[in-house]
Amino acid sequence: MSQGLEEANVRVLRRFRVVFNAVKSHFRNVEKTAGVGGAQLWALSVVRDQPFLGVNDLARAMDVHQSTASNLVKSLIAQDLIVVTKTGQDKRSVQLQLTLAGQQVLSRAPGPFVGVLPQALASLDAQTLLRLDQDLGELITVLGVDEEAAGLPLGQD
Repeated sequence: MSQGLEEANVRVLRRFRVVFNAVKSHFRNVEKTAGVGGAQLWALSVVRDQPFLGVNDLARAMDVHQSTASNLVKSLIAQDLIVVTKTGQDKRSVQLQLTLAGQQVLSRAPGPFVGVLPQALASLDAQTLLRLDQDLGELITVLGVDEEAAGLPLGQD
């Protein structure tokens, strides 16, 4: 590896560390301040912003698998942060609503509720975002990892 390429390798690795540590620090702060994990906080904010949505709608809003959203909902119910109302003939169909305790968690939690990385990505211009997408795609290919993890939120406990 040439000197210039080796230096670029070190710089990129350091930049990844900065990004990962910023995300980790945000989620630690969320947990310390609000008492819930980052993914739970995001789910609460989605339920607040879209009252009466179902679990599948929550999964779509968070871009996670339905089973991941279902597990988040179970955890939030157990903490009395949301309530579930069954709707219609199909007993599997439910509507989610925040409880007062859920509202209180959101009121004391630091933002952004979606997380610092999604917020930062949303602020990038289209050209930068497309280039980053392509470059990260190449990195994922080199790593040889399963992209199934893409459906898991970063702040999940």
